[in-house]
Amino acid sequence: MAKTDDVKTVVLRKNVDEKEAMDIVNQKKTNPFKSLLSRPKKEDVHVHSLRLYYECILMVSGKYIADYFRKANHSISVDSNVHEVALGSGVFPIRSKSGITKAFAGKRGKNRIDLKLEEHVFVEEEDELTFDHHGRDIKFHFKINSKTMENYPKRLLEQNPSNVKKPEITHDAAIKKLQLELKKPMEADVRNLNEEFVLREISEIYIPVFEARLIGPKKKVGIIRIDAIRKKIL
Repeated sequence: MAKTDDVKTVVLRKNVDEKEAMDIVNQKKTNPFKSLLSRPKKEDVHVHSLRLYYECILMVSGKYIADYFRKANHSISVDSNVHEVALGSGVFPIRSKSGITKAFAGKRGKNRIDLKLEEHVFVEEEDELTFDHHGRDIKFHFKINSKTMENYPKRLLEQNPSNVKKPEITHDAAIKKLQLELKKPMEADVRNLNEEFVLREISEIYIPVFEARLIGPKKKVGIIRIDAIRKKIL
């Protein structure tokens, strides 16, 4: 389980203020109520409220390390006058040739020997997964640097707790998904498996989103959400 103190908290700065957000809403406010056959007039849609939320994107990164032994067959080519190979305490005969192979290759054709061995396999996989605040796996489209981050992220979130949307997926569940992603399907017949998962970092990245609540014809409710970083309607 990841401790709270181990979680990195980041709040990204918005590039849209409330006035700009309202202008975008007023331009697009009929969209939630349109259909194939009709669209209401702008004066028939009322902006009930506009609020700025901070929605959490959860990012986890880590590494999976493993080593194990697995059975394997390796084929080698030997001269035509070689009938078997001794390797350690094992003796490996040449592979039987079909009649067609003998006819084409002749007496001087190379012989092949199948060696039944064990391989010592080393695996190292490293990656990160990103989840939106609903716990859905997503791609991360934002830059994180000193210019894009708020200086005091925890203080900002504590000032407006009702406007903060925490992740619906738990840290442990996100870490488990990363482990499953990194641990690729393994051969059935392995022995002496040593494996380890190393959690590199877990981050809560809060994205500013303006959310407008709209009242349309027949008191139907509509929502417009604006990514306040990319100035994009979600």
